[in-house]
Amino acid sequence: MPSTLTTPTTTIGTEVWRPLEDTDHDAAVSVVLKLRGETCDADCLYCFEKRKVAPGGAQITPGHIRRLGQIFGGRPLAIELHGGDPLTVGKKAMPAILDELAAQPTVRRVHLQTNAVRLDNEWLDLIDAHYPGLHIGISLDGDEQGNSWRVGYDGNPIYPHIVSALNLLAERDRTCGIVTVVTPAVLGRAAEIIDHIASFDAVRAVHLIPAFDATVTKALPTTGRRTSPSRRRQADAVGGDGAAWAITPAQYAEFVLDAAARWIGDGHFRRIKLDPAVATIRRLKGLDTSHCHFSAHKCSHVFTAYPDGRFGSCDELPWPQATLLPLAAAHSEADVTEAQHANPLLTAGRQLMTKCTSCPYRTVCGGGCTATRWRMLKETGSDDAYCDHRARLIDGMAHLLAAPDHLAGAHCLRAHWRAADPNVMDDVDAFLARWDDPTTLRTPARLRVSDHGNINAVGLPGQHEADDLDPHHPQWREGVEDRVWPLLDTITQSWRAVTYDSCQGHAHQGTGLAPSVFRVGMLPRTRAEYAALAARLCHVLVSADGYLPAAITADAVRTELTSTRTGRRHPVLNLALTPAPTSTWADYFTGLDQAVRTLTHIARHTPAVTECACASCPPRPAREAQ
Repeated sequence: MPSTLTTPTTTIGTEVWRPLEDTDHDAAVSVVLKLRGETCDADCLYCFEKRKVAPGGAQITPGHIRRLGQIFGGRPLAIELHGGDPLTVGKKAMPAILDELAAQPTVRRVHLQTNAVRLDNEWLDLIDAHYPGLHIGISLDGDEQGNSWRVGYDGNPIYPHIVSALNLLAERDRTCGIVTVVTPAVLGRAAEIIDHIASFDAVRAVHLIPAFDATVTKALPTTGRRTSPSRRRQADAVGGDGAAWAITPAQYAEFVLDAAARWIGDGHFRRIKLDPAVATIRRLKGLDTSHCHFSAHKCSHVFTAYPDGRFGSCDELPWPQATLLPLAAAHSEADVTEAQHANPLLTAGRQLMTKCTSCPYRTVCGGGCTATRWRMLKETGSDDAYCDHRARLIDGMAHLLAAPDHLAGAHCLRAHWRAADPNVMDDVDAFLARWDDPTTLRTPARLRVSDHGNINAVGLPGQHEADDLDPHHPQWREGVEDRVWPLLDTITQSWRAVTYDSCQGHAHQGTGLAPSVFRVGMLPRTRAEYAALAARLCHVLVSADGYLPAAITADAVRTELTSTRTGRRHPVLNLALTPAPTSTWADYFTGLDQAVRTLTHIARHTPAVTECACASCPPRPAREAQ
C-alpha cells in the first residue's frame, strides 16, 4: 500500500523561544504592572509574590505607564494589573492609572487580576467610568474546599467574598475570567470543580495553574512582633518534604484532562474557555495561541514593572534575578533587548530550550514555562517530570479532539501524539466512501517498485506520490509491501478497519536518505471507531511487552491526515515499530521480521475492546516512545 507519511523535521529554529528583536513590531508584548508590589489584603498560603523581595506600600504611577509607551514605540501592549492585589491602590488613585492606560494608543488590552475581596459596586462604577473595556480576572480555586489555601491574615477563608463578587458581576451583566490554582484540595474532583465554577453566570474563562511548590521548604518570615494566624497556618503546612499545597506535574496533567473531559462532556465549552486545554487544542490544530507556555513569545515578550522602578522579565521567574534594568534607564526597545541578552537567567532559560530540539512534541508544546522548568532543574537536577506531564496533556487532548464522546481514552498512556508532515490524501471522504462500496468504479493504479522495495507511483525511495487503494481494488495486494501485508490484512479483514497508509520499513542504504520505519496507518470512520481502535491498539501493545526484540519498540501514534480537496484534518492512528532509544538502525532491521510476526500474531488474537489496558499495566514515559 502506498506510503504518505514521513518523520517530522528535527530543526527547531525559533519554534519555542523567539527573541524580541526577531519578531515583527506588530507582535504584542505583555507587561505586568505590580501596582503595589506584594501588598495585598489577603495572605494566601501559597502566594509566590510574597516569597520574593518585593516592595510594598509604593505604587505604580501614570508616569510609569507613559514610560512603557516610550520604550516600546508602536508595538502593541497587553497590560495586566496585578499584585499583591491591584485594588489596594484605592479608589482615589486608580482613576489616574486607568485614564493613562486609556490614553495610550498602543495599549490594546488591560486585564485586572484580583482576589475580589474589595470588589463592589463602587469599584465597578469606577471601572465603567474610566476604562469600560477592562477585563476582570478573579482568583477562585473551585469550591469552598478547594479555596482552603486562600485566607486573610486572620486565617479565615476569603471564599465568601469571592462568591459575592461573582454574583455581583452577574447582576451587572459583566463577565470575568477565573484563575484556579490546582492543589491537593481539588485533586480527584475535577468534574466537580469545573461544574462549580461554571455555575457562576459571569465566568467566561478558566485558567488552571499548578502549585508546583514541592521545593518550598520554608515559611515566610514574620515582620512584626506578632505572627498572624495565616502565617502560623503556613508554617504548619511547610516542612522538609515541601509544601502541603504542592502537587506533582503528573497530578496536574491528570486533573487538567479530567477537567477538559467534563468541560467537553457537559457542554461548558460553549460558554467558557478552559486553559491550558484550549491552548493545547489550538496548537494541535496548527493554530497560534497567546498562551506563552505554548508559543515562542516567552520570557523575552513578557515584562514586569514594580513600584520601585524595577523593570524585568516574567513575574514567575525568581526576583531580583529577573530584573533587567531600572524603568527610568530604559529609553527604547533596544535598551531592553540588550539587557535581556545580558541577563544570566534569561540566557539559562534559552539554553533550556535546546532540549526541545529532539522532542517530538515541540511543535505543540512550545517548550512550556521557562520559569517552572528552570526552577525544577535548579532545585531537583532535572525537568523531565515537567516535560513528561506536557506530553501527557498533549496525548490526552489529542484523544479528546478525535473522540470527544469517549472521554476515558484521554488517559491512555500508550497512544502518543506525533506530528506528521506531509500526511495528505487527495480526497479522504471519497476514499472512505469507496472503501465500503465494492460497486464504485476503480481506476488502474500506478505501482512502481524501487530497488529498495518502496512501492509508489514513481518507483523511487523517499517519494510520497501514490495512488490510494482499498481491498476492493484489483491491485490491492500488489500495492502492499510484503513485510507489512500480514498485519495490514489482519487489521482490514479481522478488525474491519480502514488503512490509509503502510510501510514495511526501508534501510535505504547507499541513497543518503534516512531510513523509514515499519507502520500501518488507520483511518477511523467515526469517533466511536477511533476510540475503539485506540483501545484495541493499547491492548496489542500491552500483550507485546517483553516479546519484541530489544532493539524495537512498538508505538500507537495519534496524528492527522489532511484532505487536499476539503482541507479538513482527519484524526488517524498509526501502529509503528521504531528503534529502541539505545539501538542502532542495523539492530532494528535485523530484528524487524521477528517483531512483525509477533505483532501480527497478537493482533489476530486481540478482540475488540471498549477500554484501554493502561490501568492494569502502566507503560514507560511518553517521551521515550519516539
